[in-house]
Amino acid sequence: MTRRERLLATLAGKPVDRPPVCFYELNGLDEDPKSKDPYHIFTHPSWLPLIELTQNRSDRIVMRSPTFVRSTPDPIEEATTLSVQETDSYRLSRRQICIGKRCLSALTRQDRDLNTLWHIERLLKNRSDALLWLELPADEAECVAQTSPILTTEQTLGDSGIVMLDTPDPLCLAAELFDFADYVVFAVEETQLFHRLLERVAEPTYRQVEAACLALPGRLWRIYGPEYAGAPYLPPALFHDFVCRYDHRIIETIQRSGGYARIHAHGRLQGILPHLEELQIDALDPIEPPPQGDIELSTVRRRYGDRWVLFGNIEISDLENQDQIEFHRTVQRSLQEGLCCPGKGFVLMPSACPYGRELSANTLANYNLLIECAENF
Repeated sequence: MTRRERLLATLAGKPVDRPPVCFYELNGLDEDPKSKDPYHIFTHPSWLPLIELTQNRSDRIVMRSPTFVRSTPDPIEEATTLSVQETDSYRLSRRQICIGKRCLSALTRQDRDLNTLWHIERLLKNRSDALLWLELPADEAECVAQTSPILTTEQTLGDSGIVMLDTPDPLCLAAELFDFADYVVFAVEETQLFHRLLERVAEPTYRQVEAACLALPGRLWRIYGPEYAGAPYLPPALFHDFVCRYDHRIIETIQRSGGYARIHAHGRLQGILPHLEELQIDALDPIEPPPQGDIELSTVRRRYGDRWVLFGNIEISDLENQDQIEFHRTVQRSLQEGLCCPGKGFVLMPSACPYGRELSANTLANYNLLIECAENF
């Protein structure tokens, strides 16, 4: 089978020649070793063998956020100003949204040697800020999805993989307006007001997903954000209120178009699995093993493997830190548990990817082991 055929058959619950193995954020397209961007860590020579391994042997799933042509400008962006301060080692970006005489402010930091973004200050800090943010005009724009970026990526991939469309859910968009600790307290103590924030961000999200599904039907989607309502942060009842209540429409829209809805949720899954079952999802990632998670992959496979495609189960810390003998045992266990009983497919996949500028020799060796174990399983 080609790598594309293997992935599509896995999603459809059809037989495959071997389990797919995907490197998650690493896709062999976005890691340009010749980039001139000083913040692009993949120009370090240590990354080149892994980039080539990704291109040539992994079952590539390239994440892409849909882009849109809007009927009207975004009212939030129109009220936003951005200022950037650059140093030799990092970049600070200040975002301000001014409403009348008051301004909301957020600050992020990006380091040149780390492929991540640090949120030093979030936009909303308290109830007063939330009420002010709700005074912004609602985003009621109709939108049309731009197909060329997705189709071009698919053409570039050819038989080596597929594109996965990527969207935050309303909970993600609302929770990330706050510092995490503030969000947890606010969601519990100001539940009704938090629902107003969720409703405000939900409608534009629904329109965008509907537009993307209309223009690009039949794709795999990743929906991220439900983990914000998982244990130990919020009680299970609020997961139902904050996730099921808002995400069901997204999932139904994707499935109506012939696509597959994959939920992304790190950490503890025991308490939220019944809610994900209620949502009738198609796939789940990354199903982290204990102690990072709280349930074995084999248990998830036995309970839900007839309905869900399972992705993941390789913890990034194990991939980076275990020696080859120990990591080989880790990978073999994941493959055996992920395919321990009849059901839909299992995709072997790390829970994240390294984000430092220099890739260690041990990490590279373990990525090679991932491929070899899947090919020989």
